[in-house]
Amino acid sequence: MNIFQLEILSAVAECGTFSDAAIRLEVSQSAVSRAIASLETELGVALLSRGRFGAKLTPLGERVIQHTQKMLDLKEHVDYEVNLEKGLYNSRLRISSFRSAATHLLPANIARFRQQFPHVEVTLAELDPAGVEQSLREGQTDIGLIPLPRSEEFKTVEIARDEYVVLLPKTDALPPKNLTWDDLSHYSFILFNYAECTSAVRNHWAQCGRPFEVGYVIKEDSTIVSMVAQGLGAAVLPRLAALPIPDGVYVRSLPTRLNRIIGAATLATTPHAPAVKMFLDVLKNQGKFAL
Repeated sequence: MNIFQLEILSAVAECGTFSDAAIRLEVSQSAVSRAIASLETELGVALLSRGRFGAKLTPLGERVIQHTQKMLDLKEHVDYEVNLEKGLYNSRLRISSFRSAATHLLPANIARFRQQFPHVEVTLAELDPAGVEQSLREGQTDIGLIPLPRSEEFKTVEIARDEYVVLLPKTDALPPKNLTWDDLSHYSFILFNYAECTSAVRNHWAQCGRPFEVGYVIKEDSTIVSMVAQGLGAAVLPRLAALPIPDGVYVRSLPTRLNRIIGAATLATTPHAPAVKMFLDVLKNQGKFAL
């Protein structure tokens, strides 16, 4: 008994005639007849009853076909895994990301991916979001992690939500667990000199109709956190950008929640290679990487 015989038995059972099964499988009708005859001879039982109106399963054939279909389904899974491995073997996956996502989201996911596909070469580049987009356009990156939304030239999927948090110096009295806008109005803020985060924070304050006093504008998020710890002001940063948070800093939520949506982006016009598809499954926790 072999897979070809089982495929023919399944096709005849579904089509009802040897000729229609031959057309579906793109083989000759005589090949179908020989395969069925050989299978029945080997098993010593009749699986099909033939008549002028075609072929139908015998009662035993009805029971056998249920197991046959399971075996064919398993073969399909085996073929998928083999073909996937062939497509991934000695392939390359190029990832780019802005710093905080590269630091806190990607290492564990890359490790999960490499455990399954050790023969894939994985590279990671840290770029600002504009650099990630340009790298995707130029074909230098396969997958980029960037804040959403982006333009339609990219196909994106949300992978995480990063809350903007308030960082307050511990030199002040213990702040309330739930801050109000009035509480925040007493602080001078150290602003992140990064267009997307800066705009998000300023717009959020403007929508609440509150003043926003800026004492410093700093390029590096780690510098901002250190300055807050030294009592030089308060700050609002995405939580991932603020990590690790030192002991000298209180962390509170904004009175009105604000999130940065982090997504995985690919160029919309480029088909996904096997390694890209598998790593997207890692980021989305689906397929064989479902948690």
